[in-house]
Amino acid sequence: MHSLRWSPFSWHDFPVTQVPHYHDGLALQKVLSTIRQYPPLVFVGEVEALKKQLADATYGKRFVLQGGDCAESFRDCKAEVISAKLKILLQMATVLCYGLQKPVVCIGRMAGQYSKPRSVDFEWVNGQQLPVFRGESINSIDPTLFGRTPDPFRLLTCYHSSAMTLNFIRSLATGGFADFHHPEQWELGIFRETPHYKMYQALTKNIARAVGFMTSLGAMTQDARRMTVFTSHEGLHLNLEEALTHFVSERGQYYNLGAHMLWIGDRTRQLDGAHAEYFRGIANPIGIKIGPSANPEEILALIGMLNPENEAGRITLITRLGTENVSDCLPPLIQSIRKAKRIVLWSCDPMHGNSFKAKDGIKTRKFSDILSEMMESVRIHQDQGSFLGGVHFEMTGEAVTECLGGLVNLGEKDLVKNYTSFCDPRLNYHQSLEVAFTLSSLFQENWV
Repeated sequence: MHSLRWSPFSWHDFPVTQVPHYHDGLALQKVLSTIRQYPPLVFVGEVEALKKQLADATYGKRFVLQGGDCAESFRDCKAEVISAKLKILLQMATVLCYGLQKPVVCIGRMAGQYSKPRSVDFEWVNGQQLPVFRGESINSIDPTLFGRTPDPFRLLTCYHSSAMTLNFIRSLATGGFADFHHPEQWELGIFRETPHYKMYQALTKNIARAVGFMTSLGAMTQDARRMTVFTSHEGLHLNLEEALTHFVSERGQYYNLGAHMLWIGDRTRQLDGAHAEYFRGIANPIGIKIGPSANPEEILALIGMLNPENEAGRITLITRLGTENVSDCLPPLIQSIRKAKRIVLWSCDPMHGNSFKAKDGIKTRKFSDILSEMMESVRIHQDQGSFLGGVHFEMTGEAVTECLGGLVNLGEKDLVKNYTSFCDPRLNYHQSLEVAFTLSSLFQENWV
């Protein structure tokens, strides 16, 4: 039972799942103590700015694009990799902004997405039982007992990699990288190979021309001339999240200052669980992943626990139902929330409910299934008198071969060509841009 009293460590009194077992508890406490003394990774003003923008999206004034890696890798903490992620995120946002005729809130799954929930604790590799890979903040992808043993010192690398990524994002933003005057600089080298190149080129010219005109009239503020990229990750590793939690005296609230937004996963949203206890006490915007097993009454109770004041911008419901389940599962959820008059932002994650293994055992997703769930979600919200206010993708700015189909028409034989994800398959550069154009066209045809 959750009481009124809360602290960053009150979650320890509740059943916890998806938290690794460390053999050296003293080493873990030493690492966590060090991280507590490190500077915050994000600023409270940024967190509150995101919450305000999410509140706008809740009422249809903005649209949310959340995307990035399934699980970040320490080896990808490089300028070219980070800028490639930002470029595809900004390109998708540009397409959506132009098509929807409203500002787009960009939230990256980055600068902290180093932990992953798993359905089992162990796996067999070459006849040896090993702990599963849980993300580089916990253990290594290397299939050895040494590599798979949870190592608390990886949390320090997680903090430093997140800090370097955030610093680079901020330097790009202040250096004009995200300026709407020059959206052509978001192009990647492989962009000219895409079928959408000419469409995007014409679109960005129109945007740059409009921005220039508004600026010349003095009608455009500095903030409106550029995109802001916020960061998010799944608040899974509660020991780390506790260490990143700070009391901000001028606001009288606790904030997790390791990210602007955190989400609670479909595997860890139990009402009586440790994750729900931790999340109810932080003032950040919170996402709740909802799979097909979700009960509308349980979701309502969880929302009530996490947002008792019914504050706009606080809760984003991210449905991840799968194309086969969305028609049956989504309408009752919408009806339940509307009847209870709960203020939430609805987002669709069309990735996580559509995974399967190809004939050779490689985990993949069909692009057609991803589009189907996304388009069906838009339709269902309209039919229910609601609207979809955001989308959530696992994607990359690289030419990976992890999801089947799309205009590039990847087949199962293509998966081995450039499959680099540590966990789940991501949309590649071509597919990410294609889904943005498809969604933009869909909203123009069926205005939300």
